Amino acid sequence: KALKRVGKSVNIQEVMDQWTLQMGYPVITILGNETTENIIVISQERFVYDSDVKPKDPAHGDNSYLWQIPLTIAVGNTSHISSEAIIWVSNKSEHHRIPALEEANWLLGNINQTGYFRVNYDIRNWRLLINQLTRNHEVISVSNRAGLIDDAFNLARAGYLPQNIPLEIIRYLSEEKDFLPWHAASRALYPLDKLLDRTENYNIFNEYILRQVASMYLKLGWPMNNLNKSLVQASYQHEELRREVIMLACSFGNKHCHQQAATLISDWISSNRNRIPLNVRDIVYCTGVSLMDEDVWEFIWMKFHSTAAVSEKKILLEALTCSDDRNLLNRLLNLSLNSEVVLDQDAIDVIIHVARNPHGRDLAWKFFREKWKILNARYGEALFMNSKLVSGVTEFLNTEGELRELKNFIKSYEGGAAVSFSRAVETVEANVRWQRLYKEDLFQWLRKSLTH
Repeated sequence: KALKRVGKSVNIQEVMDQWTLQMGYPVITILGNETTENIIVISQERFVYDSDVKPKDPAHGDNSYLWQIPLTIAVGNTSHISSEAIIWVSNKSEHHRIPALEEANWLLGNINQTGYFRVNYDIRNWRLLINQLTRNHEVISVSNRAGLIDDAFNLARAGYLPQNIPLEIIRYLSEEKDFLPWHAASRALYPLDKLLDRTENYNIFNEYILRQVASMYLKLGWPMNNLNKSLVQASYQHEELRREVIMLACSFGNKHCHQQAATLISDWISSNRNRIPLNVRDIVYCTGVSLMDEDVWEFIWMKFHSTAAVSEKKILLEALTCSDDRNLLNRLLNLSLNSEVVLDQDAIDVIIHVARNPHGRDLAWKFFREKWKILNARYGEALFMNSKLVSGVTEFLNTEGELRELKNFIKSYEGGAAVSFSRAVETVEANVRWQRLYKEDLFQWLRKSLTH
């Protein structure tokens, strides 16, 4: 009815069937036309992380995936963004006329991320958007800034976009005071970090991220613990932003962040009073365990046993998985199978978190394979727990050797988790492919940008 009122005849049933009955979601690509002014070419395809993966259903080749997509679009320049127009995209590729599109104007699609799809542009438009963010990011709304970051990282991860574009976008973050774009960046950096964290050139990537985070980290500082000061609490968004920045700073090895965490832990151990602000406890515990000696691990282990509070127990247990000491990680993995020490549902988290730790990834993977019978007997019934475990242990494997191990393991032990395992193979194949095709480009660009 609403559409009819504005003179549109769209068959809602048809539109919705495509979104609910087809697998996945689309990526829209908007290309400026070099020859004719004001004309853009909009095309759509199904978004996949690994373009080598052939569609499972032969009757449904990737080319036949089509959606009717309400694409909102706006045009902007250095100081102003137009109001949004809506284009219903229903073909593989369409030409559209955008009246206000002059030479220096950029284009933005999927305004405020209201549609469930990704948007890609030609490099010229990405450059204009990056320029805009650097000069005055507030012309673009908060949710569009977050969306650009999220789209760019995921498009690059899937090979639709050069690897340096997302890394160039986040350069503007030192000026970003809103939580959402920071959150989008940290969420997107995490899987990229896991693809690189065991490579020999990892430190270049690390250094680059630290540079983007440093000034905001200094600006925001640490939360005060208001045990005796009756300070007015900062707003929730502000506290979340601060937490996100501290998390990035500590996990990428900012010296000051590391010292602060170590000081807080030492203070807790010596005074036996935990003054660590609640919303950064997990970061502080984890950082402390990874930096400090075995005594800290034992201290946290003891606190884990003596604490009754469930949420605190969980944080303490996860912190133990942050150690760089492989013996401690192995000890923890073996203890996780003892239900009297670690609750069944927490054991999965222990294994997954050890797998997230670059020092423990191969340990968790080996442990998982050796104990698969026990684990499957324990969690096989609870399918979601089982699939969480399978994906948690495999999603960051990224070498040819690990892919082989995974395939051999599946051959010898299927049973009970077929879907999770086939998804795991797809993920690891995509990881291996990314390493093969894009890793070197990324490092080359990082090297260049760090010397400038």
